Amino acid sequence: MILVTGGAGFIGSNFILDWFSQSDEPVINLDKLTYAGNLQNLATLVNDERHSFVQGDIKDSALLMQLITEHCPRAIINFAAESHVDRSILGPEAFIQTNIVGTFRLLEATYAYWKNLDETEQNRFRFLHVSTDEVYGSLEPQEPAFTELNRYQPSSPYSASKASSDHLVNAYYRTFGLPILITNCSNNYGPYQFPEKLIPLMIANALAGKSLPIYGDGRQIRDWLYVSDHCSALRRVLEAGKTGETYNIGGWNEKPNIEIVQTICALLAELTEMKGHMTQGAHGNYPDLITYVKDRPGHDVRYAIDAHKIERELGWKPAETFETGIRKTVQWYLDNQDWVANVQTGAYREWIEQNYNTMRT
Repeated sequence: MILVTGGAGFIGSNFILDWFSQSDEPVINLDKLTYAGNLQNLATLVNDERHSFVQGDIKDSALLMQLITEHCPRAIINFAAESHVDRSILGPEAFIQTNIVGTFRLLEATYAYWKNLDETEQNRFRFLHVSTDEVYGSLEPQEPAFTELNRYQPSSPYSASKASSDHLVNAYYRTFGLPILITNCSNNYGPYQFPEKLIPLMIANALAGKSLPIYGDGRQIRDWLYVSDHCSALRRVLEAGKTGETYNIGGWNEKPNIEIVQTICALLAELTEMKGHMTQGAHGNYPDLITYVKDRPGHDVRYAIDAHKIERELGWKPAETFETGIRKTVQWYLDNQDWVANVQTGAYREWIEQNYNTMRT
């Protein structure tokens, strides 16, 4: 079996669902269930004996040792992280605790388990750490995309904490021989993404007739990766990746934020009209809802992933274009508005109010 940390979050839950579409190998899912962790994402697995959920924190060393020694996983995939840049600016402490201290304690428990395995099981074991392209910092418009050899230049408390966790994981490989793998992905999007991130926030706000807040001039460029493509890449890295290596995972879809929002507006107009929804007529044209707000501190200009290494060495490349992926994503949110309503608690509304209203120009 495998142990997945953070498996109730956006990427983690998509990974588990994708895993069971390809395999019957059991999964132990450890998640703290913070605001962004949601067991509704895994509702189809409620009676599935392949999936065992444990609520807990990766900073809990005793719990980690208990789970690992009891279940003897052949691999651990670490998704558990605080992952929102804006939140890291307003409250860095949680990012230091989860992303650095939590990763350290997970590594300690994993190493204590691994070093006592027999040689065959040691060689078979893998620790896959899921990270971000934000550790590389910001690119100017004409600079080449990030490769695995780029130096780390994180800009925010979030990216700095993820960079620190990457360095810790690499240290356990170089110092102790723990068979690790690291992946650095570009911006994910797709089903079950908590609506504080750009794409689901724009969809949810547009459908509610609320403003669509864009930082600065909206020209910040990101590479967009459909979450199911990310999941297939992670499966491939776990299956065939060389221990001690880092693999960049990208979608080959560089887009400025304003273009993303405009695309969402156009798709919502098309898809809601096709369904006979009254949203567009009730709230006017979606682009009229776009509002520019003060740029956030330290906002990186551009991220771009060069994903040639994973294609060359492991034969992986994304299946979705941005055009196909964003259409599937908008359609999912239209079809699952109850899910969105259920995660938009009072705490969520307070966060949106605090973050965007204080940034408004």
